[in-house]
Amino acid sequence: MKSNVELQRDIMAELAYEPAVDPAQIGVIAKDGMATLTGTVRSHAERLAAAEAAERVQGVLAVIDEMHVEIPCIQHRTDEELARSILNTLKWDSRVPDDKIKCKVSHGRVTLEGTVDYKHEQRAAEDAIRNLIGVRRIENLIEVKPRAIAFDIRNRIESALRRSAQINEQGITVEVKGSTVILRGTVHSRAERNEAERVAWLGSGISEVEDHLTIAAQSSTVSSAFQTDDAT
Repeated sequence: MKSNVELQRDIMAELAYEPAVDPAQIGVIAKDGMATLTGTVRSHAERLAAAEAAERVQGVLAVIDEMHVEIPCIQHRTDEELARSILNTLKWDSRVPDDKIKCKVSHGRVTLEGTVDYKHEQRAAEDAIRNLIGVRRIENLIEVKPRAIAFDIRNRIESALRRSAQINEQGITVEVKGSTVILRGTVHSRAERNEAERVAWLGSGISEVEDHLTIAAQSSTVSSAFQTDDAT
């Protein structure tokens, strides 16, 4: 278990190692596994990169983002210019069903709305615009709604698990409640567990995956819930 000082040191080192981040402008507070990032960054993309860098550090249990985006004057854009760029970017990204998505822009803060069939489409829309100049923050309110009934979704996920070369699907049970998939059973590695989660997320209309899988080698159960997008 790292001390607060050791954890702070490691986070600062990781920020310095991340080329997309200017560590000189970011403050780090570490306490009991929680990392609080403060200070200013030049873009929404840098803000995400800093938070992701902190999350990678061993011993970090949670990251609290208190950073502020201050866009350099040379990169300032009007909301109209930014909105036009967002719409064009979504239109030209083959992963995004742009006809199902709307955006609102206010002082560089972007809100995405609409309804899609898959979780990866919801994520792709946000990923497509996260690096645009002028974006200060993104609130992803795009909903994921199923087109199939729960029984069909479960069967499709179970079939996909059987097809995966990385998974021993006999140790996994799948339950579907509305748009939530619940995974239970035993896997043999973290990689197998991650693959099971990935397969579950590919189901149509899935907005949450609850992972209650046990990693046999560790003889312990770790539970986690993945919900429809955290506001960034």
